[in-house]
Amino acid sequence: MSTKVKIIVNAALFILFMALVIGGQRHIGYAGLGVMLIGLAGLLAQLWLYNRQYQ
Repeated sequence: MSTKVKIIVNAALFILFMALVIGGQRHIGYAGLGVMLIGLAGLLAQLWLYNRQYQ
């Protein structure tokens, strides 16, 4: 996969995960918490994949 495609995919995923975290705050209860946790897990996975390159 080329570098430009990786950048575009990662940027799109970042926006999606941030939207999940922000959108989950609108819903009170376990459903909103679940959405926010999915977004947080996605952000942490992206951070882990990025940092794995530089070990």
